[in-house]
Amino acid sequence: MPQLNFSAFLSPKRLDILSFVAGAFTVTGFAPFYFYPAPFLTITIIFLIWNIDNTPASRSAWRGYLFGLGMFGFGVTWVYVSIHNFGNMPAALAAFAVFIFISILSSYLALVGWLQARYFGDDKHWFSIIFGLPALWVFFEWVRSWLFTGFPWLNLGYSQVPSFMSGLAPVIGVYGISFFVAISASLVSLVWLQPAKRKIWLASLLALWVGIVLIGKINWVSEIDKPVQVAMIQGNISIARKWDRKYQSKITADYLRLSKQHGDVDLILWPEAAIPGYLDVVQQGFLQEVRAHAKETNTDYILGVLERVRDKGQTKFYNSAITVDSEGADEGVYRKQHLVPFGEFMPLKPVLGWLLNYLKIPMSDLSSGTDRNNILKAAGHLIGISICYEDAFGEEVIQAVPAATLLVNISEDAWFGDSFAPFQRLQIAQMRAMEAGRPMVRAANTGPSAVIDHNGRITARSKAFVQTVLVATVQPMQGLTPYGRFGNGPVIMIAILLIIAGWQRTRELAGYFK
Repeated sequence: MPQLNFSAFLSPKRLDILSFVAGAFTVTGFAPFYFYPAPFLTITIIFLIWNIDNTPASRSAWRGYLFGLGMFGFGVTWVYVSIHNFGNMPAALAAFAVFIFISILSSYLALVGWLQARYFGDDKHWFSIIFGLPALWVFFEWVRSWLFTGFPWLNLGYSQVPSFMSGLAPVIGVYGISFFVAISASLVSLVWLQPAKRKIWLASLLALWVGIVLIGKINWVSEIDKPVQVAMIQGNISIARKWDRKYQSKITADYLRLSKQHGDVDLILWPEAAIPGYLDVVQQGFLQEVRAHAKETNTDYILGVLERVRDKGQTKFYNSAITVDSEGADEGVYRKQHLVPFGEFMPLKPVLGWLLNYLKIPMSDLSSGTDRNNILKAAGHLIGISICYEDAFGEEVIQAVPAATLLVNISEDAWFGDSFAPFQRLQIAQMRAMEAGRPMVRAANTGPSAVIDHNGRITARSKAFVQTVLVATVQPMQGLTPYGRFGNGPVIMIAILLIIAGWQRTRELAGYFK
């Protein structure tokens, strides 16, 4: 196979630097920049770097690591903000912890680089480049989403929320979009690697994109009932003030005051752990007022609360959401299932427990809810509920469909400060809405709070870091998208089969496809 010889103008060290720079530039494809063409360019670059001059597996792994170091190093800097600015970890230790964290994330891309060089051969067949390499990329994105409780940030598919590729979300979800971003990059790289077949690869790319556009025009869900009026209470309470007991009464009074100004809506949402106290302690006051207002105005509530529950001789603590309805019925309860490691629980506590001496994070020893039902009833609808970090996991969100007609996420984004994280989380929520074919309503303490329709469009949005109430209309939807039915399974199975096909490529297979 004729290949482009980069060594004539780029030394190995310069290619290493280019790998890092390409990874860093990839971040511009995500919120808050939204320059979605960037990942096409940068993934093409790393694919070319991996495929030039018969790069050895060790060097390919190093360049994959450098790409990841650039992407995660710039894309998840907010982790430092969380553990140092608000978790009170000393600056040097926080910087070291973040470097280790970013290195672990980068190691997934190092594995992709090593495996494609080691098992797809030096002189790669086009089948391995177009399908095997993207399949490896997506497989390790997926592994990163669940291994060690998972961290699915900066998956390629999220960058395409504003692009024509978002039409694939209801069909194959975020990993499927990642797959087609990577295939597109592979085809562009082949234009350079196999210039004699340039027209074939460009025509294939055009056909692929036309097919994606046509699939995106399919409507998978339909409207049900009339629109619902929702008020999202954005308290804008700083972390320092929220967990200072002397402000508890003031915080509660503010939420009640803002809520009572909006008795003309169907549903009022308070963000995650809105009241900094256990429900069994504070409910005698504010919860009675909430019930009275709900009954007086015929308005339902979903509230973020903290629970303290005695269970089999042990006291367990939960990050929960409860409903208060206008008819005075018993409150529904959902307890957060997917907790944030280090923020809400300490993984490998016998080994890593010493970190608690440096991390001073309130509510960092929570229990996970055991009831897998993530549906609450409010405003006459069944609502799929998620709390903060949980909306980063598509298959957990779609547990609520097809029963739920709306999705609600309540969040505490103050932990991230003025960083990329709240905007990245909003972009992730847009993907969840498209995958499920349901509108998503987000109530965040410091914002931005938002309403996202079932096509992933933000129809209402508040400013961040202001105390406000976002009032908006949301249209409930019914029906089931292919992703809502099958989840990530089909894409991951196809990825595994393509990896095996690339690995098992023999001379006969190569000859068959030539």
